Amino acid sequence: MTPKRAAAEPTFDSGSTASPPPPVPVLILTGLSGSGKSTALRALEDAGYFCIDNLPLSLLGPLLQKVAPPGGDGRKVALVMDVRTEGFLQNYPRVFKRLERQGYRVHLVFLEAEEPVLIRRFSQTRRQHPLADHATISAALRQERQSLAGLRALAHRIIDTSHLNPHQLRQLIMSQYSRLSDRERMVLHLSSFSYQRGVPPDADLVVDVRFLPNPYFVEELREATGLEPAVQDFVLGQEVTREFLSRLTGFLDFLLPLYQKEGKTHLNLAIGCTGGLHRSVAIVQALSRHLAGQGYQFTLHHRELT
Repeated sequence: MTPKRAAAEPTFDSGSTASPPPPVPVLILTGLSGSGKSTALRALEDAGYFCIDNLPLSLLGPLLQKVAPPGGDGRKVALVMDVRTEGFLQNYPRVFKRLERQGYRVHLVFLEAEEPVLIRRFSQTRRQHPLADHATISAALRQERQSLAGLRALAHRIIDTSHLNPHQLRQLIMSQYSRLSDRERMVLHLSSFSYQRGVPPDADLVVDVRFLPNPYFVEELREATGLEPAVQDFVLGQEVTREFLSRLTGFLDFLLPLYQKEGKTHLNLAIGCTGGLHRSVAIVQALSRHLAGQGYQFTLHHRELT
């Protein structure tokens, strides 16, 4: 598929030969309709790839030069190209060779499944096979399999999804093609809020800390916030707070790996108190220190302070 690159002519700069930049990897997903290419592409997008489905073939070269030029910042690109892509099956050998000359390295992943499984998937989703305008799904699948035989022979990786559900396929793709650790894949969003203004609508988990002693009733702390050391000392110094944080962090340490295993990429955890200025802020700050120590990525937002 990709012949050896001809040796580059040496360029001289102060007596040394400049090395060409390493080839930029381009991941192309192809295969049978209904085999899970869209699921795989979404997994790659969550892993940081720039992803496009069914790009017109004439735009492939200009797109790559724009978003992932050789010698650039190493941005990862993944594309789905199959029987829907006009001209792809007739021209992919020439296209792949051209990309090789331009400084790209194509990695071809072919997804397939057994015919009864594909028929069942089309029945469940009620989607039309792209080749089934004037034929049954069975006939369209056989035609598609035959037309893709040459492309399958060139594939670097063949994945049979017959016995994989979407979550399992996602995990397989992430483990094979993402260099991110599990904890880097899921981003946590920590926020504090006031129950007087309502629960954040995008919260996945909500924790009410109005049972904790309230610094608002301490005159010298009333005008301060949970970002200030005096308020944090007051809130976190309470015995009930220490017990609560121990149980809450233990709960999160148990729960977050399970969310990651399931494939969750974002989790919004909202901590609320009456005014959203003291207790919830202090607890969010404490949680952020714990999660940072565990290696998780997270963002912080104190709604009532902004």
